[in-house]
Amino acid sequence: MTQQESTSALSRPLLLAVGLAVLLAIGVAALGLVLGTGNQTEVVPGRSGPLALVSIDAPDAGSPPCTSLVEKLPLGLPSGKDMLPRREVATPAPPAAVAWGDAQHDPVVLRCGLPRPAELTPSAQLRVISDVQWLQLPGSGSSTWVVVDRGVYVALTVPDDAGTGPLQDISTTVRDLLPKQPVRTTS
Repeated sequence: MTQQESTSALSRPLLLAVGLAVLLAIGVAALGLVLGTGNQTEVVPGRSGPLALVSIDAPDAGSPPCTSLVEKLPLGLPSGKDMLPRREVATPAPPAAVAWGDAQHDPVVLRCGLPRPAELTPSAQLRVISDVQWLQLPGSGSSTWVVVDRGVYVALTVPDDAGTGPLQDISTTVRDLLPKQPVRTTS
């Protein structure tokens, strides 16, 4: 047997072993794709599908400012490192109500055309964000922020863990779309 024949005879089993290892790796990868990795995010009940919103008093929901605002709202809102997509609202949907969220996050809900909040008094503490004045109404697990210096009252309910991104983005949209007016602390 020549040296070339012996090298060729030795390389066949080596090639076969490498080929089998590659096939095994491909098989394991394919099996992982089919069966999943086990790290998939769990869908929390009640956080998928259309969001049911309770109707509340919103006498100006059909007004031109609310219609215009709803049409111009962003399709997504930042929440920490995530972007919350616009979420479908279940029918019958309250007028001028929009929601954002997904299976991992509680929803952010905007409602336009509400009556003046009773908490808006001459001594109420207001916060200015992007030249829009907001009144915070703290809740359990979330806060509702009400725009108080435009022609309509706009409420944004934000879960406590959502951060400031939703409030900042909606402030910019309100500032750019609705004319500023003096705050009315009495009816």
